[in-house]
Amino acid sequence: MSSTLERGLSILELLSSFPEGLSVSQVANSIGMPASGTHRILNQLVSYGYVFQDAAKGAYALRMKFPAIALSYLAQSGVAEIVHPILERLAASTRQLIRLSVTDGAQLVFVAKAQGATSGLRYDPGSDNNGTAHLATSASGLAWLSTFSDDEALMKVAAEGFSQPTSGPGAIISASQLLEALKEIRQRGYAFAVNSLLPGISSIAMPIRLTDGRIAGTVSVAGPTAVFDRDAIIEAAGPLKQAAEDLGHSLPASAYFRERPL
Repeated sequence: MSSTLERGLSILELLSSFPEGLSVSQVANSIGMPASGTHRILNQLVSYGYVFQDAAKGAYALRMKFPAIALSYLAQSGVAEIVHPILERLAASTRQLIRLSVTDGAQLVFVAKAQGATSGLRYDPGSDNNGTAHLATSASGLAWLSTFSDDEALMKVAAEGFSQPTSGPGAIISASQLLEALKEIRQRGYAFAVNSLLPGISSIAMPIRLTDGRIAGTVSVAGPTAVFDRDAIIEAAGPLKQAAEDLGHSLPASAYFRERPL
């Protein structure tokens, strides 16, 4: 991949987390390149219709072209249409946030969600972690890691890191802790994380296994720890298991899962 293309993609990924936009210097500092080169690439992205510059503030932000491409792809793949009723049913049952993630190379990418909390405390994330599951601190990541061997799981976590600046006090911080957690997850069939990905947030997740045995991704339930405590997590395990099974049987109908390796 050419360096210009790689940096352009890095800029698009960065701006996806800042809908209000960023200045040239902020972008340059974030991706680690000179302001002059950053300015040149930003102007190219403007000319291609992916980015615009706010005339009043001078900040650069994404146009709708970039997210529209992703939404169009999801629509054409059939994923959104297939998963929506299953996620909504789980959201109504648990009254918490439901998210579906799918495997994409070495990452888990969130592609669909349903919000079951209609009032009071709720977890409603934006573009945290650029729309991907942090493996060692999220229930989704841990559930996915449990489908690999210990050595493979350790390699994936080593490449990404055990924690993030936003991680909570419940986060796994060592290889020994990770291996013990994965052993327990494999035994009970689901992963949970309390005050791990973020302080004050709890979640539970299960892998989605397709009918041919491949792992498509994970489905998770998450909410504020004040209302989604350990008792609520255990109570959610049954409906979550049913949703994971339903997704495993339904997702092969999508071209996305029929025509690509996982």
